[in-house]
Amino acid sequence: MTAPDFEDLLRALTPQVLGALVRRHGQFEGCEDAVQEAVLAATVQWPAEGVPDNPRGWLMTVASRRLIDQMRSDHARRERESAAASEVVPEEVPDTDDTLVLLFLCCHPTLTAASQTALTLRAVGGLTTAEIARAFLVPEATMAARISRAKQRIKAAGSSFGLPAGVEREERLRVVLHVLYLIFNEGYTASSGSTLHRADLAREAIRLVRAVHAQLPEDGEVTGLLALMLLTHARREARTTAAGDLVPLDEQDRTRWDRELIGEGLDLVKASLAGPALGPYQLQAAIAATHADAATAEETNWPQVHALYLILERIAPNPMVTLNRAIALAETEGPAAGLALLSTLDGDARMAVHHRLLSVRAHLLERSGDTAGAYEHYRRAAKATASLAERRYLESRAGRVRTQPAGVCTQALSPAGTSPQAAASAARTDRR
Repeated sequence: MTAPDFEDLLRALTPQVLGALVRRHGQFEGCEDAVQEAVLAATVQWPAEGVPDNPRGWLMTVASRRLIDQMRSDHARRERESAAASEVVPEEVPDTDDTLVLLFLCCHPTLTAASQTALTLRAVGGLTTAEIARAFLVPEATMAARISRAKQRIKAAGSSFGLPAGVEREERLRVVLHVLYLIFNEGYTASSGSTLHRADLAREAIRLVRAVHAQLPEDGEVTGLLALMLLTHARREARTTAAGDLVPLDEQDRTRWDRELIGEGLDLVKASLAGPALGPYQLQAAIAATHADAATAEETNWPQVHALYLILERIAPNPMVTLNRAIALAETEGPAAGLALLSTLDGDARMAVHHRLLSVRAHLLERSGDTAGAYEHYRRAAKATASLAERRYLESRAGRVRTQPAGVCTQALSPAGTSPQAAASAARTDRR
């Protein structure tokens, strides 16, 4: 078995073993630490000794022993815990999948979004603290402290291991989907660093959404989010050159798009739209499907894209949705119309210096023939982004428009940082 196969197996087993251990002992923090130690032991022993016949049972046994050792080390409970521990015989991991329960626990409302994301990747995704720290470009000690605080807050809140009911369950599910959406977005377009994307994070988000979809196949928003991720991830290979430079959507070689993922995504879009309700992820998936349906950039059904953004803007208003609608509006009615819509965002403090607004305005100014204005905004956008790949792209655009004579309109060219995915937050919308 190769190293990636080991990693895939361990990531799939981690929530199963953790769920079984938490159900039995009821202490998330101690159980999560014990499972992580068991996973670490497996990464050391299995490559040398081979994968055991029952890998879930092996992990459960090792994790149980680690937890017992932790319990014994607590002097205040030594006698009671030791008596119980001496009788412990590790049980077979049940067939029930507790992934969704764990996701609800990791996305507890007392936690910040950053803590929810980190804890989800650690407890459910099976990533180590070091891997999560590298993904978000923070020191490992910082990430370890964040995860530790998150577990302590859950413990202090007295959370039970189980799915909430009624309205609370629906509200918590939306938080879960939002966290998974953020993980995917960070993987698809890294917020900083030298590379445009982190494929491992994107794949992990897809895996976790698949797990949620397996348990809630009738939920339109869950289905829509999975479709959105698949249709977006299908473009990954075409998004950069061999040197790692960004390639905008209209210049991508669409033969490099993953047609298998697109086919699955399109089927899921149809299924998600068949239900009685319509949510933001379903609409974003429908926009992504419209792009996927076009054999060439010129064949894109921009009126349909704009209509979908208009609906999305009404049910989930967000400045990034408006920004993306401006792109679609410019494609159907010209750059002046797009610029007029962008001007409605100027009073939003979150957007005033955001590199996405700056880059879209530069793009539309370029199309309208205002090369001086386009140059200035491309330069400002390049300085505002922490992504080196995006910065290189925006600087190259600035250099190109600087050589163009003023008043010459250019062909439609998609700017970096505009896309179908924009509703849930203003943090990440580039799906190019």
